[in-house]
Amino acid sequence: MEDNTWGRSSSEDGDDEVYFQNASDEEELGFSSGSIPKLQFRNVKSKSIWNEEMGMGEVIEKNGKMWITTGIVRSGKIYSSIEETLYLMELGALQLLESSGRSISLAEMYEKVAGGKSGCCWELFEVYRHLKSLGYIIVRHGVLWSLKSIKSSHRPAALEIAEDSKELIDMGSVQRLFSELRVNDLRPDFDVYLPNSRFRKSSPGDPSFLLYLSRGYPPSRTEIEVLEKQCGGIPLKICLVTEGRVSFFSFDKVDLPVLP
Repeated sequence: MEDNTWGRSSSEDGDDEVYFQNASDEEELGFSSGSIPKLQFRNVKSKSIWNEEMGMGEVIEKNGKMWITTGIVRSGKIYSSIEETLYLMELGALQLLESSGRSISLAEMYEKVAGGKSGCCWELFEVYRHLKSLGYIIVRHGVLWSLKSIKSSHRPAALEIAEDSKELIDMGSVQRLFSELRVNDLRPDFDVYLPNSRFRKSSPGDPSFLLYLSRGYPPSRTEIEVLEKQCGGIPLKICLVTEGRVSFFSFDKVDLPVLP
């Protein structure tokens, strides 16, 4: 078992271009490593329209470099999950709107997450927020960053799609995944990439590890085996949230010697 305390680094890049920078997103958005993001008041924010059916936000006005490693790209548009949306709202970097134009408050989004909406729960959001504040790059497990990455070796079987209709079918798959996902499903929750200043959504490569949130108790041996079968050889880490503290651990198989 290992309890890792990971270091922090910046992570900037785009879907079609490679960016190099001197300042990290954390510095731009105004919070320090390991801290809970504080609400920032910014003159220039990105704007998104919340789609309740999809459980995602559609970005209609993009400002800042955080979108380089946040949100999935479909048909030239960026869509953010509920945890990504709430995280950016906490930073004061995103204004979320209903289709009518009414602003959605932080309190409303907190309520959605606390209620287990859109395949996310409060503990899962805390895990996302913790890793994101350390510079890690995170996406929901089983969702491609971009259809340009369809040739990646880490290709979810659920998104094996025909080229002539891949956009339509894939968005339907994403919508079903986000709307039908249950927070207690026995499957990895996140694909996690190390901080990488040259990260590209079009060619992300395999994640460094897959992450599963332990729901109140350590998984059994049988459950770990079920999870590992879904990882395709990529390392699996388990996380546990206790009173706001996020811990990470993994399991190794050990052959004990036969005693005489």
